[in-house]
Parts: sequence; structure tokens; C-alpha cells
Amino acid sequence: MEGIVQHSKSTIQFRRFIRNLRGLLGGLLVLFLLLVTLFGPQIAPYGPDDMNLRDRLKQPAYSDTTGKSKYLLGADQLGRDLYSRIIYGARTSITIGVLSVSIGMVVGVLLGLLAGYFGGIIEDIIMRISDIQLAFPFILLAILFMAIFGSGFWKIVIILSFSSWVGFTRVTRSEVLTIKEMEYVHAVKSVGASHVRIMFIHILPNVLSSIVVISTLQIANNILLEASLTFIGVGISPDIPAWGSMLAEGRDYFATAWWIATFPGIAIMLPVLGFNLLGDWLRDRLDPNLDV
Repeated sequence: MEGIVQHSKSTIQFRRFIRNLRGLLGGLLVLFLLLVTLFGPQIAPYGPDDMNLRDRLKQPAYSDTTGKSKYLLGADQLGRDLYSRIIYGARTSITIGVLSVSIGMVVGVLLGLLAGYFGGIIEDIIMRISDIQLAFPFILLAILFMAIFGSGFWKIVIILSFSSWVGFTRVTRSEVLTIKEMEYVHAVKSVGASHVRIMFIHILPNVLSSIVVISTLQIANNILLEASLTFIGVGISPDIPAWGSMLAEGRDYFATAWWIATFPGIAIMLPVLGFNLLGDWLRDRLDPNLDV
């Protein structure tokens, strides 16, 4: 019996170690990408649009047996340094991911608080609107929006924000429905606290853990969505360095210059992996029901 208990404790400790290791890896990746976003111009050796046609399709420096390549990750079809463009592309993707999720979070949490706290017709209207949005495939909605208003940085932020609020609203509403029936909320109501004070001072802090987890996972999702839209030509404008457009440009040269598509693809993978690992770790840490 003692051996079984000891084995169970060892298993729990191993699972916790794996979760902590996963969170550490995700946190380091996210921190690294945020530093690249903030200090991109200081890190990049060239400008994102600096061209030298004589260096067109130059191999990466580490694989160039002639030793003549001065580009760490090679040059693209216009002789632009791929390493510098990936760094500037990180600024584009991370900024869009964070901005779109921040806007979606504010709108979604506010609507979720209103729906869960007041209920009735307010809840019905908000939840029916969210149901209608969920019924439309996002890619088709984004293509329609971009076809009408054109592509651009702020336009893709708007469409990604529009797709993000629903998850925040539904989770916030479900938690508020439980929290508002707790005794301390009824006690606050009995002393005459306003609805605004109850929602934002006494209820919202108890929902923040779920909001943080959703935000982290949604940033990864929005980065991937932005790259997908840009890849098919309805996302970021061609004059702005973006991983999706680099990947699209590299398709035609994959047989002769594999690095043009490969390294932007790896760049897209890193923030998605980092934010997902961090989000999973935060979920495990912040959810009291996951204690093993």
C-alpha cells in the first residue's frame, strides 16, 4: 500500500514537472518574441526592403560553401535579407495578435458581464448575436470584409477583434452566472452597492484567471489567422513585411531556394507554440480543479 502511495506521489510530481517545464518553454519563447518585437530595428542588420539584385536567392551563410553569402538566413527573390524581414514580420504579427485580442477581450468581457449579471432580454440579445457570428466561417467573413474595405494593418486588426469577442463573452457569462449567486454578492447587494460596483469590483476579479488563459491562447490563434489571410492575399498589404506574404512568395522558389518559405514558416510556428504552451500552463496553474 505504501508503495502504491509513493508511486502515486511520484507520478503527480512528474506531471507537475512536465507542466512547469512546458510553461517555462512557452514563457521563454513569448519573452524572446516580445523582445524581438520591441527591439527589431536594433537587431536587424538590414532594412526590410533593402534590395540587392546581385544577391538574389543567395544561400544562407551557414550553408554557403563558397563563403560569399552575407545573409544569415539567405536572401529572397529580390535580394532582401530574409533574417531582417522575419524580424520585422515578427513586429507585425505579434502586434496584430496582441491588439486584436485586447480589443476583443474588452468588448467580450463587457458583454459577458452584462449578459450574465442582468440576464433576461439583454442576455438573449447578446447570446443570439454571438450564435449568429459563430454560424459564419471566419475565413469567408474575413475575405468578404477585406473585399469590401481593402487590406491593411488596422483592417485586419478589426476583423480579428470581431472574431475574438465571442469566446470571451461566452466564458465570462457562464462564470458570472455562478458567481452572482454566491453569498458575498448577495451581501454586497444588501448594503446597497451599485450594479457597476458589483460587476467590476466584486465579480470581474474572480473571472480574470479564465480571461488571462483565453487571451493567451487567442493571441496564438490570431497570429495564425493573420498569417493565413496574408498568405492568400487578403491580409496585410504587400508593402508591410509579414510572415504570411513571405511564405506565399517562397512557394514558387521552394525547389531552388527552400529557405524563402521554410524560415518564415518556422517563424509562424514559434509564437503559436509559445503562446499555446504558456496558455496551457496558465490554465493548469489557475484552475483549482487541476491539482495533479
